[in-house]
Amino acid sequence: MRELQADALNKRLNELKLELSVEKRKIASTGVSSKVVKTRAIKRDIARINTILNERGASL
Repeated sequence: MRELQADALNKRLNELKLELSVEKRKIASTGVSSKVVKTRAIKRDIARINTILNERGASL
């Protein structure tokens, strides 16, 4: 991920946030948290991208 440009990282960040919201809705509607591993991985990827952008000084 570190080799991606800021624009590509921002695009991926938006995709991940959308995917996370979809997963949260699925968990909320079914009441079953069978996708905990997937949501955790998405959150970690979001954190990684935010860290990279902050290190570069790019705006979110």
